[in-house]
Amino acid sequence: MRDVSPESPEARRVHPDAHPHRTGLLGQIGPGSPIFEFVRRAVVGVYNDGFIHAGNLAYLTLLALFPFFIILAAAAQLLGRPEENVAALHSIVRAFPPSVGAMIQTTAAEVLTLRTGPLLWFGAAIGIWTVGSYIETIREILRRAYGTDYARPFWQYRLIGVAIIFIAVGMLIAAFSAQVLLTTAEEVITHFVPAAGAVADRIASTRFVPILMTFISSYLLFWALTPSRYRGLGNPKWPGALFVTFWWYLALLLLPRVLGMFGGYTMTYGGLAGVMVAMLFFWLIGYGFVIAAHINAALANPGDHPLKGHTMLDDLAEAKWLDT
Repeated sequence: MRDVSPESPEARRVHPDAHPHRTGLLGQIGPGSPIFEFVRRAVVGVYNDGFIHAGNLAYLTLLALFPFFIILAAAAQLLGRPEENVAALHSIVRAFPPSVGAMIQTTAAEVLTLRTGPLLWFGAAIGIWTVGSYIETIREILRRAYGTDYARPFWQYRLIGVAIIFIAVGMLIAAFSAQVLLTTAEEVITHFVPAAGAVADRIASTRFVPILMTFISSYLLFWALTPSRYRGLGNPKWPGALFVTFWWYLALLLLPRVLGMFGGYTMTYGGLAGVMVAMLFFWLIGYGFVIAAHINAALANPGDHPLKGHTMLDDLAEAKWLDT
């Protein structure tokens, strides 16, 4: 077993807490209370793993982002929908601060247009491995948060990671295809109900779509990569996904303002300022993801005797083919 948090669900399952029952205010917020124990578990876990894995995720995000665009371009070409690349790029860029988005958009646009033919497919193959490494890092974060060990050979986890990549790409293409249909429907509605146009413009001017995509993708990642013992309905994944969404949006709003207060990074890093800001943003997001993983782990029920009987929905939710 690897070095994991002493407050992980597996550690609690092996060594249950034995806090005395308290009454009054201490019983609600003091040691042994649900709120206190939840905060303590999450803080201890984040303190043990947060800084290390946040740095790993920041580096791997920057390393895997452009290979992911190459995979997306290859999938769009295979499906005969190369125009989806531009829509995907614009939507993804909106999820980053302006300086980071501008850097990514310029470089990614070149990647999407210059790679064609065999070069595109070779890049997609390399991209699958690179993005797969990113997914395995997230799996490791969740494994350490829950205190479990690996139960499958390395190559099986890699194949599962490849499947997750293809599902993510397919969902992106489907989402942007649906966006085209929604745009057409919006034009029809605006034609017959002019007042609806102002509401539609207001929604479009917000970051509702990127926020929704962040929550859905975070939830699916937590569900797919959480160890199967804790993947069932009794162990919620939505709190972590909701925290990642909130944390991401908060970083998106505050990072440009904070950097502006210190005069930006241009005077220190020169031409590399955009890369450094991107690394800082990805580090913050990585740290938020570690916090979210430990929030879910702190809420997990390690007991061998759940409060309700096992149902077919639990079997579907656990998806043991993803893990054993």
